[in-house]
Amino acid sequence: MKDSATGITEFIANLEKQNPHEPEFRQAVTEVIHDLIPFIAANPRYQNKMLLERLSEPDRIITFRISWMDDAGNIRINRGYRVQNCNAIGPYKGGIRFHPSVNLSILKFLAFEQTLKNSLTGLPMGGAKGGADFDPKGKSDAEVMRFCQSMILELWRYIGPDTDVPAGDIGVGGREVGYMFGQYKRLSNSFTGTFTGKGVDFGGSLGRTEATGYGAVYILSEVLIQNKEDIAGKRVLISGSGNVAVYAAEKAVQMGAIVTTLSDSGGFIYDKNGFNAEKLACIKQLKFTERSRIEKYCDHFDAEFHAGKKPWSIPAEIALPCATQNEIQVVDARTLVDNGCKYLVEGANMPTAIDAISLLLASRVHFVPGKAANAGGVAVSGLEMTQNSLRLVWSAREVDIKLHDIMRGIHQKCARHGSEADGFINYSKGANIAGFIKVADAMLALGVV
Repeated sequence: MKDSATGITEFIANLEKQNPHEPEFRQAVTEVIHDLIPFIAANPRYQNKMLLERLSEPDRIITFRISWMDDAGNIRINRGYRVQNCNAIGPYKGGIRFHPSVNLSILKFLAFEQTLKNSLTGLPMGGAKGGADFDPKGKSDAEVMRFCQSMILELWRYIGPDTDVPAGDIGVGGREVGYMFGQYKRLSNSFTGTFTGKGVDFGGSLGRTEATGYGAVYILSEVLIQNKEDIAGKRVLISGSGNVAVYAAEKAVQMGAIVTTLSDSGGFIYDKNGFNAEKLACIKQLKFTERSRIEKYCDHFDAEFHAGKKPWSIPAEIALPCATQNEIQVVDARTLVDNGCKYLVEGANMPTAIDAISLLLASRVHFVPGKAANAGGVAVSGLEMTQNSLRLVWSAREVDIKLHDIMRGIHQKCARHGSEADGFINYSKGANIAGFIKVADAMLALGVV
């Protein structure tokens, strides 16, 4: 067995050779192998089985053309993808993203992360991700419906309740999931739990919309308890203003935190007095109903809008990046540390660059990666699959209790595998190792397949 440093260098070199035009994917894998190669070196059970190589090469990638017609009668063309990364522990599970930036690199990174994230939940779900370079913004409901139906016309033969269960993601909410599930039901002539994030009236789960944001705050609470602290009274910075950000803010406020920022692509708002239920209701109206800019919040409340900027310059003890990948660079991490940030919990997927993570850990900031912190969404998706299989509907309270238990379990796994000699918990290392063990053990048991 090679020493870990040599193994890491050679793995990264081969990764770059095999995936030369996929920077996001290489970043996601690189972040993980720095923890997993030394772990494998110390555990002979996992050696010489090519487990990391197998995990970082998707089982299959499906790419297809999506042809659809806009309201003016023009034929439009988009590219669609489904990356089925690993189904060692259960059916493929992961969202579908509609955004002009969607490409194979981003979806491979998300599917790879999803594999470890789903493993951490303890639920029987493999990892996948999909999407299209389609922008739902500015499109009519009829155009979105026709696009969704055309996409599923290509994708439906590769998914199913025991094969691959998609959900929503950026640009894909309840409307889009409804249109896709409707087309799948029509083509398959079956009503099954093939999609999650469905409307509550036709098989969806209560609590799914709030789950990712709530789950991030639940695991933050566990980290604070581990350090004998309380969220009440602490100042919190949150980026983004989608479901994850807004519901993370809502739960943090309910638990007594002072949340002062939210953002969108135009900039961020800073409310020094903190949000409350009334202010969050205004944000939900602006972002979810009117689909307008968060800047308009300042028309209703005493707050500052910082155009074209990110919120990481505002002093706070806690940061919750909930927008997009690589939104925290090393300069942002340095600013957070200098301003007294002690906890950074990722609500988005890979929002922190690798060198920024290194700086945070060196500064003894309690950093919780997205594969652990934002697992609440897929956890409740897994609970939706269970409810569909049982033909039951759980109450919102039942779902929330189960979500909290799952996030508590994730924290325990990360703490167990991430504890260092001085008592500091490296949650990134813990999440990577804990997620890997479950998948690797299943892969060993299943043989070379």
